[in-house]
Amino acid sequence: MLHASEILNASILIVDDLEANVMLLEQMLRNVGYANITTTQDPRSVQALHLEHRYDLIVLDLQMPEMDGFQVMDALKEIETDGYLPVLVITAQPGHKLRALKAGAKDFVSKPFDLVEVQTRIHNMLEVRLLYSKLADYNRALEQTVLERTAQLRESEARFQRFTELSSDWYWEQDAQGKLTNCSGPVTEMLGIDGAGGWNAAERALLDANIASRLPFLDLVYSRVKADGATQYLQVSGEPMFDTCSRFVGYRGIGMDITGRMQPCAPPGEKNK
Repeated sequence: MLHASEILNASILIVDDLEANVMLLEQMLRNVGYANITTTQDPRSVQALHLEHRYDLIVLDLQMPEMDGFQVMDALKEIETDGYLPVLVITAQPGHKLRALKAGAKDFVSKPFDLVEVQTRIHNMLEVRLLYSKLADYNRALEQTVLERTAQLRESEARFQRFTELSSDWYWEQDAQGKLTNCSGPVTEMLGIDGAGGWNAAERALLDANIASRLPFLDLVYSRVKADGATQYLQVSGEPMFDTCSRFVGYRGIGMDITGRMQPCAPPGEKNK
């Protein structure tokens, strides 16, 4: 919502080649509290003035020598590239009203002036214009926030992946259907995706059950007997991933070969043999 002071402090430019009309409009606006008013009797200066000040509203007479209001609006379109012209036209020609609206004006006032009507139309136009500007500012701020948060998230994910790569032998991510989407290290071998056998069936069943139930697991150990008869021990930790709507989207985890830790230690006297 807008506070009344925001509307009364909005920037207004009055454009009319007749000094009497300019003075009448300016005094009428100041009498009801508008404080930020600029006037000009030279329509050729409007484009430069608006480029510098970006007025919230331009009250524009259509019938002017050298450069009429339609030409002024054409010049303003070079500045207002989003297509929104904050223009209220003033005309004594009924046939010009529709043409002015098609040219980009947002409203019109007929001559001779009805001061109450002029005040009402100006107030309404300013209210719409300021709300439009606030929405645009909010959208820009929101877009910037999203960009910043996305960059922070990507940086955090990069740090996380780098940390997991340094602290483990392998890292993996898989989608909801179990297909690998991101990995490092000998993941296919460690997860048995390469088709190698020899796995301890009970231990692998426990791992598969955790994944099927979408449960996290920490330091789960499973083993296999390799072709040379040696036993290999693996330790794996993983967690399910969910999107912002709480839909399951897959798993990610880390693992390492802990065979060296699991081998029985030799008796002290045998170390020197």
